[in-house]
Amino acid sequence: MPEGHTIHRLAQDHEERFGNHKVRVTSPQGKFEDSAALLDGNPLTSAEAHGKHLFLGFGDSRWIHIHLGLFGKYTLGDAPVPPPTDTVRLRLATATAYADLRGPTTCALVTEREKQAIHDRLGPDPLRAQDDGEAAWARVSRSRTTVAALLMDQKVIAGVGNVYRAEVLFRHGIDPYRLGRDLTRPEWDAIWSDLVGLMREGVRNNRIDTVRPEHTPEAMGRPPRVDDHGGEVYVYRRARQPCHICGGEIRTADLAARNLFWCPACQQR
Repeated sequence: MPEGHTIHRLAQDHEERFGNHKVRVTSPQGKFEDSAALLDGNPLTSAEAHGKHLFLGFGDSRWIHIHLGLFGKYTLGDAPVPPPTDTVRLRLATATAYADLRGPTTCALVTEREKQAIHDRLGPDPLRAQDDGEAAWARVSRSRTTVAALLMDQKVIAGVGNVYRAEVLFRHGIDPYRLGRDLTRPEWDAIWSDLVGLMREGVRNNRIDTVRPEHTPEAMGRPPRVDDHGGEVYVYRRARQPCHICGGEIRTADLAARNLFWCPACQQR
């Protein structure tokens, strides 16, 4: 499932390609056909993200709400626009660009009130300028749930996925099984600040890199990471490999139906 930086990057891409242009809105697959007909020919007035949710605005009160889920895929391209396939749930097109959405968990036309209800059930997002870590800290500091699980709870903090969860805990030497209530306020402030910086870099580069300059392949004289997800990381999907810092073995375990990665030596409880 894409993490929050990917969705914020998609919002930026939509603004750049379609912002304030009249857009041809269609649903070749047919599942969004009625809603597409209501929007067809209208300008895209805004695009925004909150966590893993994308909102495409058409006027003051009509929004396409998109959640990619595990299988959703987005393709953005320039003209000439190719013929759509019958798997495309939503196509946006102008004379110069197009966007195709396939297989999302959610693609729905919502009102301003319905959109606000989605925002209200989500936690603060490190990539939204109006959000800070206070509301998340209020929940984390009282919780008997592990910090690893809390970071993946979109009601606590929106946009953090498995990669950022594993990496930010490693970067701050925090055992993933520590309880939220056992975190100190300075530790939480450092986690939030680090997520803001890392995820902004993710939007800028369209990939996740979490290693510090002194731990890059060039600095350490090691081979670059080869992985479908790309990016240089400390622990994510590096189970049984040596830690870049201490040389110990990276471990993995199942936590809340997701794979957890950490270094027991560097992240002691």
